[in-house]
Amino acid sequence: MSIATDMDLQIPGLEPLGPHPLPFDQSLEIRAFVLERERGNLLVYSTAALDSPGDISRWYLNHRHEAMFVSDSVAAPLFVHERERRSVERRAHVRAAFSRRHTLDDDFEAIPTPGHTPGATAYLWDSGEHRFLFTGDTIYLRDGEWVAAVLDSSDRAAYLDSLELIRELDFDVLVPWAASAGEPYHAVTSRADARRRIDEIAKRLRAGAQA
Repeated sequence: MSIATDMDLQIPGLEPLGPHPLPFDQSLEIRAFVLERERGNLLVYSTAALDSPGDISRWYLNHRHEAMFVSDSVAAPLFVHERERRSVERRAHVRAAFSRRHTLDDDFEAIPTPGHTPGATAYLWDSGEHRFLFTGDTIYLRDGEWVAAVLDSSDRAAYLDSLELIRELDFDVLVPWAASAGEPYHAVTSRADARRRIDEIAKRLRAGAQA
């Protein structure tokens, strides 16, 4: 299994797989993560560094761009939002798609957050010690700051609505798909800090910024 080298940054229960440079912005690294659960480990995200992640019961993507890095080494059933399914299935078989907010086993919640792409989906996992929020590219880490990724194809209004939804979620660790190379891949936060940072993102987006 390919494990991130910055082991001191690891949090029990959250296993980061090896980083991979984002092809169109190599100042950023992307990672996939194994969520270690008694009721079956989950894999969130995909990267070109994904190799034999072990015993996985389900695999979830945040959005369609991750399908560029889908690996045949993962045999677990793949789940995506229904608005991402057509794009993802050009590269990988999707076991099932969902359209609404829902919970798996009372500890893992899928929360649609459209904007970056139509079916972008955040995942909230309660490990018992932490509440991890996986935001894909909707919120990622650049030089330690929380930023957005508004593309020409993104829906800015939907993005702002999704930020409002995320702002109200109860989490203490942000785990995006991408972070600056050599920097922490997650951000430990508090409810007040998360709200402040998300408000700053929303303010920039309302002013016309892309991030």
